[in-house]
Amino acid sequence: MIATRISELAGIRRRAADRFEALGFPTTHDEEWRFTNVAPIARAGLPIAAPKVSGHSLRAALELHPDLIEAHLGRYANDASNAFVALNTAKFEDGAFIHVPKNVVVDEPVWIDFTSIPEHATHPRNLIVVGAGSQVRIVERYSGTARYFTNAVTEIVVGENAIVEHVKLEEESLDSFHVATIQVHQARNSNFKSHNISLGGLLVRNDVNAVLSTGCEGTLNGLYLTKGRQHIDNHTALDHAAPHAASHELYKGILDGSSSAVFNGKILVRRDAQKTDAKQTNKNLVLSENAVIDTKPELQILADDVRCTHGATVGQLDQEALFYLRSRGIDRTDARDLLIYAFARDVIDRIGIPSVHEYLEKALFESLEHSRRLAEAAS
Repeated sequence: MIATRISELAGIRRRAADRFEALGFPTTHDEEWRFTNVAPIARAGLPIAAPKVSGHSLRAALELHPDLIEAHLGRYANDASNAFVALNTAKFEDGAFIHVPKNVVVDEPVWIDFTSIPEHATHPRNLIVVGAGSQVRIVERYSGTARYFTNAVTEIVVGENAIVEHVKLEEESLDSFHVATIQVHQARNSNFKSHNISLGGLLVRNDVNAVLSTGCEGTLNGLYLTKGRQHIDNHTALDHAAPHAASHELYKGILDGSSSAVFNGKILVRRDAQKTDAKQTNKNLVLSENAVIDTKPELQILADDVRCTHGATVGQLDQEALFYLRSRGIDRTDARDLLIYAFARDVIDRIGIPSVHEYLEKALFESLEHSRRLAEAAS
C-alpha cells in the first residue's frame, strides 16, 4: 500500500514537472503577469532545499494519514495554468499539514513558521483540512535573511458549517523572492476569512483564490507595505459557484521610496449563483513621487439577481488632517506616522487574533521607522 502511495505521488510530481516545462516561467507578455517581471527568479538558478517548518510536517503526515492527504493534496490549486504551482507540485519536499476533525473547536491559534535558507529555493506545500462544524484560527508566517526564493502553495478545505480564519504573514528578507498561492474550497454554509499581510521581500507575488458554495461567507483582507525597490503583486479571485453566498474584500497598500505594487482582484459570479452579495475595495496610500501602484478590480457577473460592487482609490496623505495634528503640537514626522498607522489599522483590526494584532502594530511602527531612516539617508 505504501509503495502504491509513493508511486501515485511520483506520478503527480511527473505530471506537474511536465506542465511546468510546457508553461515555463511567466513573462510580462502574459496578462496575469503584465506588471510583474519574474526574470530575476528564473535567472537566479538557486539550488533546492527542504523548507524549515515548525509544527505539523506534511512529509510525516503522508505516512500517517495517506488516505486523507490523497483525497485533497493537489485537488484545488491549479497547476495547469499557474507555472509556480506546477513547480511547487513537482519539487516540494515538505510543508505543513493541519487536520481538524469535524465538530472540534480549536481555542488557541495554530502557528506555522517557515524560515528560508539563504542562497536556496524552497517549495513549501501546505494542506489544511477542517471538518464540518469545526472552528480554527491559523497563522502562516514566512521569514529569512539574505537572498533566497520561497515558492509556497497552501490548499485549504473548509467543511460544511466550519469557521476558519487564516493569516499569512510575509516578512521575507528585502533581498529575497517570494511567490505564494493560497487556494480555498468552501463547503456549504462555511465561513472563511483570509488576512494576507506583506511586509518584506524584494519581489513578491501573492495569489489568493476562494471558491464559495451555497450559503457561504468569504472574506479576503490584505495589507501590503512597500519601500525602497520592493515590488509586491497581489492577485485575488472569489469564485461564487453557487447561490446565496456573500463575499467581502478589502486590500490596502502603503507605498514609499521607489517601490511598486499591483492589485488585481476578480469576482466571478457564475450563472446559477443567484442572490450573490459581493463587495471589493482596494485603497492605496502613496507616500513618494517615485512609487507606483497598478490596481485593477474586476467583476464578471453571469447571474442577474445579484448585488456586487467594486472600487479602487489611490491618494496621498490628507494635508488637512496633517495640519490639524501639527496644530495640536505633534511634529510632522509623528503626525505623518499616525495617519499612516490609522490607514493600516483598518485592516489590522479585522484580524481576530490578539497576538497578531500586537505583532503587526510593532512591525508597522518598525517599518515606518525604517522608511524614515532611508529617507534621511537619501536627503
